This record gives sequence, C-alpha cells and structure tokens, in this order.
Amino acid sequence: MKKIDKLIYNSTSLIVIILIAFIVQSCNQAPKVEEKEIIVEQVKPEYFLLRPETEKAYGYSHAVKIGNDIKISGAVSMDDAGNPTAIGDFEQQMKNCYSDLEKILTHYGCTFDDVVVENIFTTNMPLFLELAAYRSTIYTKQFPTGSWLGVKELALPEFMIEIELEVHKSE
Repeated sequence: MKKIDKLIYNSTSLIVIILIAFIVQSCNQAPKVEEKEIIVEQVKPEYFLLRPETEKAYGYSHAVKIGNDIKISGAVSMDDAGNPTAIGDFEQQMKNCYSDLEKILTHYGCTFDDVVVENIFTTNMPLFLELAAYRSTIYTKQFPTGSWLGVKELALPEFMIEIELEVHKSE
C-alpha cells in the first residue's frame, strides 16, 4: 500500500503543479481587447456679427456656435451704428436687448426656448426687479439658469442693461 499511496501522492502533486503553472500562465497573459477606431469630428466655430462695423470697431463677435452650443455676447440697446438708444428708458432698453437677441437666435434656427443660461447686468437693480416680469413674455415654457448682477457701469454710460445668453440647440 505504500507504493500506491506514494503513486497517488506523486500524481496529485504533479496535477497540482500543472494546475498552478496553468493558472500563473493564464494570469500573465493580457486579456484580448478588441480595438475600435474612434473618429472625432472637428467642429469648427461659426461666428455671427449682428452689427459687423460696430462689432469690428469694439473687437468682439456677437455670437459663436460650436456644435450644438451657442454663446451670445451681451446685448445692449443700440442702433446699427453703435449709438445708444432709448436713453433713460430702462424698459425700452430691456425690450431692445431681447429684440436683438431674438434676431441672433433666429439666425441659428433657435428660440428663447433653447436658452439654457441668461445673465443680466444692470446699473439699476431695483428698476430691473420692478420690470423683470416682462421676461415671462420672452420665456413662455421655462426660465433658463443665470445670474442677475448689479454693476457700477456698462460699456457706455447710457446703457442701463446688458443681457447675454447661452443656448443649446437640440437636433
């Protein structure tokens, strides 16, 4: 019986050594990874000038679209020559801002429903708060996120309000 026990012991030892070698070999092999080619499409910014001469003179673009996102510079109450309009009339300045913003949104095939951020800068926060309900006629589905900031002054002393937007155009 000693020979049989020794044979079983040796056989079992050999099987265990083979299994350990197999496991170690398997662990050392890198898993097979399927490689896929990823194609990244370069999205070129699309710039828009609402008042080309004025914007070139001041050194800015009124809007830029990258992919589905559009950033719109602050709109103020001005004519095509860049002169302030509705001087001293806060409510009309606000309406003029939204009118210009609507022109830019329309250019990109958007509406105020696509606006995700609205930041308002004003030199007269109490007056803005009195007239802020007007925004309900602009944003009929939901209001965007954003900030309302009282500032000491805007680009020209006649400007009382400036409104900038960020838009996400769903496709």
